[in-house]
Amino acid sequence: QVQLVESGGGLVQPGGSLRLSCAASGDIFTKYHGAWYRQGPGNQRELVAQIVSDGRTNYADSVRGRFTISTDNAKKTLYLQMNSLKPEDSAVYYCYAHWALDQYWGQGTQVTVSS
Repeated sequence: QVQLVESGGGLVQPGGSLRLSCAASGDIFTKYHGAWYRQGPGNQRELVAQIVSDGRTNYADSVRGRFTISTDNAKKTLYLQMNSLKPEDSAVYYCYAHWALDQYWGQGTQVTVSS
């Protein structure tokens, strides 16, 4: 059973930066695709960024150019570097890993962008 544990959320002022981490229980990102989703109050969960096992990435239009998704060399940790944060980026951010029919979610980490 794969476990995903997010960290790095918190309160930041507009224009600030945060880096989210998602630690996996094994080197799953050698095979599994990784992604970050977010869900704000009253909103549906939405895809923020994804990375496939060969390193290709894709971003939501709302974060492209500001956020960067990556993995560590050991393929055990998924990151989301968030720069130039805006109040509308406030949400619970979830780590997601999937391959074929297997999928795993982290428990979520709160990001609040406010002055």
